[in-house]
Amino acid sequence: MAQSSITEQHSGGERAQNPYAPMEAPASAVSRTPRDPSHAFAACESCDLGRYYFAMIEQTENLTNHFLIAMPGMADPFFAKTVTYLCQHNADGALGIIVNRPSELTMKDIMQQMNIEVRQVAVGKMPIYFGGPVQPERGFVLHEPLGQWDSTLNVSEAIALTTSRDILEALSIGKGPQRVLVALGYAGWGRGQLEREMAENAWLSAPADQSIIFDHPSSHRWKAAAELMGVDISLLSSQAGHG
Repeated sequence: MAQSSITEQHSGGERAQNPYAPMEAPASAVSRTPRDPSHAFAACESCDLGRYYFAMIEQTENLTNHFLIAMPGMADPFFAKTVTYLCQHNADGALGIIVNRPSELTMKDIMQQMNIEVRQVAVGKMPIYFGGPVQPERGFVLHEPLGQWDSTLNVSEAIALTTSRDILEALSIGKGPQRVLVALGYAGWGRGQLEREMAENAWLSAPADQSIIFDHPSSHRWKAAAELMGVDISLLSSQAGHG
């Protein structure tokens, strides 16, 4: 994970200065398999995950460990009918993983390209999710319980986000976390951008429920996340996006 001084908002356009965030990859690369998957899950030797990816700054309304549920009017194809789990929200912006967009890739595909032997058939069949349009060559593992891994952010008391290869090696032999969601790429917002989008009714927010991330079928997660707030998402149009 290389340090960068710029992160670009998820929809393109305005850029936000953030010394802790990586540079957004071209949109054309979003659907591609990483050219070198061996680097998708690499422990950072010269930097620290928490320093460069997750600089936590106290702020008034922190949506870390919340769902962002796309409102029905969301026009951005990357985010239409998505549920994004926010792993970081601070004064410099926000970072999350989309949890309801499985791709055609499987864990077996990724592990084979990383020269990791898959000994657990069920693990090899697990889908790889589209985590967002930023850095689609990077791998992220949401998991429960937390555990001890080379490069991890503990998002809550139950859920962590890990980017190092060691967690995949453990999963391949049946010694990893009990519940995981593996994604390529992430969703990122610059300073004040998410707050503006919330004010524009782009999102509904709700405290996260790990059962929706790990247990519900991916096709049900959008509606299920909204139901946490007692909302039938299919009936919403222009109501306020705050949970």
